[in-house]
Amino acid sequence: MASKAERAKAERRGPGTDRSTRVFEQLREFIVWGRIAPGTRIIEADVATRLGVSRTPVRAALQRLQQEGYVVAAGAGAQSRLAVAPLTQEDARELFEIVAEVEGLAAWRAARLSSTPRKELIRSLDRINRILNEESSSGNPDARKMFDLDQSFHRAYVEAGAGQRLLAIHDAIKPQSERYIRLYISALTDEIGTSVHEHDVTIRAIEAGEQDSAQLAVRTNWRNAADRLARVIGHLGERGAW
Repeated sequence: MASKAERAKAERRGPGTDRSTRVFEQLREFIVWGRIAPGTRIIEADVATRLGVSRTPVRAALQRLQQEGYVVAAGAGAQSRLAVAPLTQEDARELFEIVAEVEGLAAWRAARLSSTPRKELIRSLDRINRILNEESSSGNPDARKMFDLDQSFHRAYVEAGAGQRLLAIHDAIKPQSERYIRLYISALTDEIGTSVHEHDVTIRAIEAGEQDSAQLAVRTNWRNAADRLARVIGHLGERGAW
């Protein structure tokens, strides 16, 4: 059975997803997963050839990617060229602050669920956070596995609490923050223990039905994550900003 998020996405797409949307989603995936590196120049004709489509849907997809912040225009006037947006400390902070507000609202809504769905959510959150803690405490933690577990933790309470509109906003903004986490996750593994503790604060607040506390806990987790990431970027350097 499709999840609430999958059903909402299908409804937004409609019965026939247009070609420019498919190109947008493909390019966004390449960017989020780092298959197209930050700072890489995007050439419309090359993208069309690679994806086997005309330049028209590529042009529309690139315009949308630019609107959502995945690509930026470098240069001015006739010399302007599109490139994959760089990963910078300032951009990371802004994105994480936005995610903090969106997910904080979802947690607030999750904390007001009726008893049965709230208990089911708590069991799921406790299980994911326990596995994340075990992985982070192992002698050789798998950074990719920890990334997936962390994403699953946040998505669980978002899907439980968010309505269709909030899910749409989350689907639009969250992948942009994932770009940072995916590319810097190996340097963030030592910080996972702190995040696990912050997750537990969120769990207990939702469990108790304390809406404001749940919202605050999520905001705190993301703002602290922004601080942790900023330190890593400061040490390793911004990517694609040259």
